[in-house]
Amino acid sequence: MEKRESFNSKWGFILACIGSAVGMGNLWMFPTRVSLYGGGSFLIPYFIFVALIGSTGVIGEMCLGRGTRSGPIDAFGAACETRGRRKLGDALGFIPAAGSLAMAIGYTVVMGWILKYAIGAFTGATLAPADTDGFASAFVSMASAFGNNGWQLAALFFCILILMFGVGSGIENANKLMMPVFFILFVFLGIYVAFQPGAMQGYRYIFRIDPEILADPKTWIFALGQAFFSLSVAGNGTLIYGSYLSDEENIPASAARVALFDTIAAILAALVIIPAMATTGAKLDQGGPGLLFIYLPNLIRSMPGGTLIAIIFFVAVLFAGMTSLLNLYEAPIATVQEKLHLGRVPACAVIGIIGAAVSLLIQGIVSDWMDVLSIYICPLGAGLAGIMFFWVFGKDYAETQVNKGREKNFTKWFVPVCRYIYIPVCALVLILGIALGGIHQASAWPPDRQYTRPEEK
Repeated sequence: MEKRESFNSKWGFILACIGSAVGMGNLWMFPTRVSLYGGGSFLIPYFIFVALIGSTGVIGEMCLGRGTRSGPIDAFGAACETRGRRKLGDALGFIPAAGSLAMAIGYTVVMGWILKYAIGAFTGATLAPADTDGFASAFVSMASAFGNNGWQLAALFFCILILMFGVGSGIENANKLMMPVFFILFVFLGIYVAFQPGAMQGYRYIFRIDPEILADPKTWIFALGQAFFSLSVAGNGTLIYGSYLSDEENIPASAARVALFDTIAAILAALVIIPAMATTGAKLDQGGPGLLFIYLPNLIRSMPGGTLIAIIFFVAVLFAGMTSLLNLYEAPIATVQEKLHLGRVPACAVIGIIGAAVSLLIQGIVSDWMDVLSIYICPLGAGLAGIMFFWVFGKDYAETQVNKGREKNFTKWFVPVCRYIYIPVCALVLILGIALGGIHQASAWPPDRQYTRPEEK
């Protein structure tokens, strides 16, 4: 049997997991959620849900991957094999595996946009439009069907090339470079924005707490959606990274670090974007791609040193997006290796060809494509992974896996909390997503009132 690849170091694994979690949800969705739902009034439930999911689902998926040394199909199959239902497990494992590939394909389209804007920041093309209408027109043209083929294929090529080098030399080394650079660049942007006139209004808004907004169910629902999707629990990416871990790794400690740094990345984004919008008196009520490719470039263009700020911002966004794309493609690549018995390079080539072909075809419908996946497939995959680990494998197995690499046993409440709180939360995210048309995107269930900033009351 061929030896399974592995991460070379503890921090290499942690940075890779942080890279998988830090992505567009942190950058174009979290600041908008904070802005729409009352600043600190949103942060309180968000922190609660991050702590819950980070200490249950993230740990569980890492442990399931490490315990089975496989991707979702074989992991689910191994769980069901203990009950004499191997084929059922394999079939259920196909859901998160296919979901990861489909999500990666949609993300490839977005990465094509980001790569174009990052390079355009150096050439001046990104900030060339004269006003918001000009930026909107440029984005609509790029985001239309077959509107960005070359940049999109280039982003995919670089991603697949990194993956061909393997887990240690490719994924780990890429994240060791890109994640620290991302954080350094965003800290620089945060310092820069802090010295802009009017930024203090944005800070006051971020950290204020309004009891009325805190009591609103909408605030808690969207905080749950933001935390759930930000931490990348879907039964695929976190699971596959866990499968490359040694038994000496302390998974609960690693999961805590991932949740912490993912939250720091989200807060950094809010501390950059909300005060930046406040310097112009603008309200941040537009999220998603429009924020990143229309409103922020228009804002950056008017700032002192706008060209440099654009370069720093879009390079940081490029790195954050690329680390997430690596994670999304890794699960299907590992699945092809396991099921077709291909080497790493041929498996990467197969998935790369599929990714290129399909991503080119969905350019004009990528928003709907991603909404379907995040509403249905992600919470379903997360819930299934939880059921397989905590119920099908059982309590004794779960406790054995979570305590590997630890000097002291993890809390005895871990399995009960995961069984009776985390798995129902996955079901709740699925139900709310279907009922409300998604609880993660900017367009979902628009608020029936615009919350006012403290200085507007």
